[in-house]
Amino acid sequence: MTKDMLLTHPWFGPAVAALIAVPLALLVHRVGGLVLRRLARGTPTLHAMLVNMQPAGRLVLPLVALQMVWQAAPDDLRFLAQVQHLNGLLLIAAVTWLAVRAVNGFADGVLAQHPYDVADNLQARRVLTQTRVLVRTASSMLLVAGGALMLMTFPGARQVGASLLASAGVIGIVAGLAAKPVFSNLIAGLQIALAQPIRMDDVLVVEGEWGRVEEITGTFVVLRIWDDRRLILPLSYFIEKPFQNWTRSSSQLLGAVFVHADYGMPLAPLRAEVERLVKAAPEWDGRFFNLQVTDATERTMQLRVLCTAASSSLAFDLRCKVREGVIGFMQREYPQFLPRMRIEDGAGADMAAAAAQHAMTTA
Repeated sequence: MTKDMLLTHPWFGPAVAALIAVPLALLVHRVGGLVLRRLARGTPTLHAMLVNMQPAGRLVLPLVALQMVWQAAPDDLRFLAQVQHLNGLLLIAAVTWLAVRAVNGFADGVLAQHPYDVADNLQARRVLTQTRVLVRTASSMLLVAGGALMLMTFPGARQVGASLLASAGVIGIVAGLAAKPVFSNLIAGLQIALAQPIRMDDVLVVEGEWGRVEEITGTFVVLRIWDDRRLILPLSYFIEKPFQNWTRSSSQLLGAVFVHADYGMPLAPLRAEVERLVKAAPEWDGRFFNLQVTDATERTMQLRVLCTAASSSLAFDLRCKVREGVIGFMQREYPQFLPRMRIEDGAGADMAAAAAQHAMTTA
């Protein structure tokens, strides 16, 4: 009796079909995934995308099979509409997850072909910046679209949407003002991805701070300051305000060292010492160096040493070494020509006599 009731139950056929459809869908996922990954082995980007999509695909295919089973079931089944609705919601969520995983997998494949932990990483940093910004933007749009589709499956949500559209005049203005920072950062993110005023690992001087671009998100940029502090700036900042980018077209820099010396300091031995210091420094890239007198005041002359390095950090270290070496050389060999306040003997005697005469007159 119980067996007959089970066999004649309206849900018996759809349940059996579901129990058959799910393992078949998992089998298709496994076999199809192996075949597709083998075929895409020669294309790293496509292979990375397929590998990243695998967990989401394991959920999507069974839900698609179940949705086909529920659609083929008789319409008069009790609770069929609720089951179809729930399965549809899960399917939309799974497809959204699959799309996000596909975008992220494509990005992983692209970045794997452009490693940026190398000496000359300008092209790699350009690709890294574009990929990360565009992937975050695409993922955000996919999540919003998936959430919107899930809400549209509820009749109440559609009615709320219609009522909101009826009063969209004031609400639209308020929402536009409230969402202005969001949209400005979104547009700024697209501009940064395409025009690339900044890239990952770029060296910037922003708000008087020197640092490297550590992270670019969909709304802000993280700048790692030289002393390990983090400066957080919105994306729109880099579109609306000026800043310095020391690695825009190349990481090579020309560093300057300024030293003040007395007019009696001979330049020939100092030039020889600068040449020795620069050529002995491993930070120097061999491109250029020189020493010039760039200014003269009533007390000292200003000496400038120019030297090149392959990156900003190396240029800083090279400048420090050259500065210390020049000062040390002057201290050892020409200490009398270091900057100081001095009065010549003749001028000092004249000033003393004038002071004495002035004292006698006033007395």
